[in-house]
Amino acid sequence: MFPSVPNEADAALESRLRTWLQAAAAGDRSGFEQLYRHCQPRLSRFVLRCCGRPDLADEVVNDALWIVWRSAGNFRGESRVSTWIHGIAYRCMLKALRDGVAAEEINASAVHDAELASAEPAFNEAADREQRDWVMRGLATLPTEQRVTMELAYYLGETCEDIARIMNCATGTVKARMFHARVRLRNVLPELGGLPRPASGTEGQP
Repeated sequence: MFPSVPNEADAALESRLRTWLQAAAAGDRSGFEQLYRHCQPRLSRFVLRCCGRPDLADEVVNDALWIVWRSAGNFRGESRVSTWIHGIAYRCMLKALRDGVAAEEINASAVHDAELASAEPAFNEAADREQRDWVMRGLATLPTEQRVTMELAYYLGETCEDIARIMNCATGTVKARMFHARVRLRNVLPELGGLPRPASGTEGQP
């Protein structure tokens, strides 16, 4: 799940992202536009899946990418460019949540199919949509920090170490959140699918 050595495609993408970011740092708007086009769809979908608020997702992503443009020269190369940008988006989302923009409880039903489709193309097959919706309902039952951790790991492909950088916590904390999230999902997903909750399962801790 978490490859320690990037493959050639990952290395090539990282090289392009760094080139675009360096161009943005030099004030090249065309370089930033390339970076924006690559990052905006995935960031929008990530934030939308975490908070279930299309209006908040738009605001957070716009704020995050504005910060990327203004602070591109501050990137020190200590992580992947995508990890650095994900960290900015995560902090912008936390600020929006703390400011009360999304005070309502996270709810999977608030994420409309049309909004997800506009954020990033999804599979068209009915079975894929059904499975996606089923998993999203399960993720919606998780505490926010566990949900964000799982989204960063399984949707954005971040390593435990990079998630720790993004969320400003210890790697062990990331692993614990993932463990407890898996336990909760193992108990909740069968019930959401119409099956009885596993008798031997215990819910993960927040």
